[in-house]
Amino acid sequence: MGTSTLLDIIGSMVVFGMLLLIVLQVNDSGTANSFTYTFDLLVQENLVAVVDLVEYDFRRLGYCADPTKIPDPSKSIIAADSTSITFLTDVNDDGVLDTMKYYTGPTSELASTPNPNDRFLYRVVNNETPIGTNLGVTAFNLLYFNAQGDTIHFPISVPGEIYTMQISITVENIASYDTTYSTAFWRQVRLVSRNLNNR
Repeated sequence: MGTSTLLDIIGSMVVFGMLLLIVLQVNDSGTANSFTYTFDLLVQENLVAVVDLVEYDFRRLGYCADPTKIPDPSKSIIAADSTSITFLTDVNDDGVLDTMKYYTGPTSELASTPNPNDRFLYRVVNNETPIGTNLGVTAFNLLYFNAQGDTIHFPISVPGEIYTMQISITVENIASYDTTYSTAFWRQVRLVSRNLNNR
C-alpha cells in the first residue's frame, strides 16, 4: 500500500508539472501575441500618419492659389534624388509661393531609440529650422519617371523632366518584442500631381 501511494504522489506531481508548463506556455504565447498586435497597430497608425501628410503635400506639388506665380509647371520641382525632393507649393493656400523639402536624416540621429534603423523624416517649409518626425520611418525612397513613363536615372540633372514618381515608405516600431520589430510598408506607384500635367 505504501508503494502505491508513493507512485500516486509521483504521478500527480508529474501531471501537475506538465499542466504548469502548459499554463506557462499559454501565458507566454498570450503575452507575445498581445505585444505583437499592439506593436502592429502602432506601426500601422504611424504609417497612416506619415502617408497622409506625404500624399497631401505631394499632390499639391506645383500648386499655388495664384497661378501666375508658377507659370511653368515643369519648374515646380527644384531638386530630386532617391531620398529627398525639393519643390514649389502653396502651403497655406494664400497665394504665396513656398519651397518644401522632404528628406531623411541618418540613423545616428536616433541612436537613443532601441531600433537601429529608424530615422527622422524631415519636412521643411521655406527656410524653417528642420524638425524631424520620429514615427519609426526606416526608409523613404523616391523613383521618378518622364512623360513617356521611362525611369529617370540618378543623378537627376533636369528636374523639369519629372512627370510622375513612385514613393516607398517603410515604418518599423521603435521598440521590439524579443528582437523582432513590427514593420509596415506603403508604396504609391506613379503618383502624379495634376499641376505637373499642366504643361
